[in-house]
Amino acid sequence: MNAPTDAFLHDKLQALQAQADEFIAVRRDIHKHPEMGYKEYRTSDLVAEQLTSWGYQVTRGLGGTGVVGQLKKGTGIKSIGIRADMDALPIDEATGLLYASCNVGIMHACGHDGHTAMLLAAAKHIAQKAKFSGTVNLIFQPAEEGLGGARKMMDDGLFTQFPCDAVFGMHNMPGHPQGQLVFRDGSAMASSDNVTITIEGTGGHGAVPHRAADPVVAGSAIVMGLQSIVARNIDPQEMAIITVGAFNAGVANNVIPQHATLKLSVRSLNREVRMLLEQRITELVHAQAISYGVKAHIDYKRGYPVLVNHLRETDFARDVGEELVGAANVTRQGPALTGSEDFAFMLEEVPGCYLLIGNGDGSGEGHGACMVHNPGYDFNDHNVAVGSAYWSLLVERFLPAQV
Repeated sequence: MNAPTDAFLHDKLQALQAQADEFIAVRRDIHKHPEMGYKEYRTSDLVAEQLTSWGYQVTRGLGGTGVVGQLKKGTGIKSIGIRADMDALPIDEATGLLYASCNVGIMHACGHDGHTAMLLAAAKHIAQKAKFSGTVNLIFQPAEEGLGGARKMMDDGLFTQFPCDAVFGMHNMPGHPQGQLVFRDGSAMASSDNVTITIEGTGGHGAVPHRAADPVVAGSAIVMGLQSIVARNIDPQEMAIITVGAFNAGVANNVIPQHATLKLSVRSLNREVRMLLEQRITELVHAQAISYGVKAHIDYKRGYPVLVNHLRETDFARDVGEELVGAANVTRQGPALTGSEDFAFMLEEVPGCYLLIGNGDGSGEGHGACMVHNPGYDFNDHNVAVGSAYWSLLVERFLPAQV
């Protein structure tokens, strides 16, 4: 990353760099002791203890293991929320690092350990040195990985107890140079819905298929038909994905099974497209089932919504990013991602922005270019200083100190 030239901002990064080793150690400690969603007991204890030591009013229990640290300074009436996720993934780590996971089958393969460390580092600086007037709400969220921890915290009263004029979140992204910041207003990440289709046929002997109603053949037709929805029902300029990730049926080569099960992942970047996908999947599955003489049962579960960044807040976040690291290290309108994020729930209730910080593109040291959700992934420790400096500057610019 190109170093900023402005002296004040250089001092800001230097200040966070000076304490980076302390929070790199925290990050590696969290990495070594990963915890699954809603079970982040050790991590939330660590977060609460540190926030309390710096003078934050700490609230626990929202979303089960969620932690909120609130700090007020001056007479300002505005408030800002900054969120970091804390949970790990059910993956066996294969990094060989000295601080690799000691919990078998669980690892921080998405960098939530780094997100937590960046926000903790910022929390210390904000409490001890930042100049602002208003209210800072630091949100440490459980269970982002498919379990909807953001929604659970909101259901437990997150924004009722801690009103925010805007809320911000950040995720590391391999493939982008370390420390570079990527923004996008509008639809930035896809919705994610999970669909289970159970096909009920009539089992029988493989030698007399005419005496059965084969759910395997019907299921195969459904798999092929589903692809026509994206090809023929969705505007070619819109993004839509229907992935059949599982097709389970039968156990023997000479037995036509009674049932078959399909499991789908359905994604889009447009709320109307999301609704159309559900409608057409439902219609097509039932029609194909009838045509093959079987019955279909559909369990359509809506997951995370489309993550939509608000224009004003994203423009503000961009400007802070350019101020901190320079325009050359900021992508003002990056491409949308087909992955999903439950921060989308927060953005449906409070205006804000979700941004990316480059984890490495393979040109530097470390594991920064390895994609998330991979057994070889590791968060890039150089981002602890950059990310925490960004959060600190964002607070000062959003809640300017009154003269």
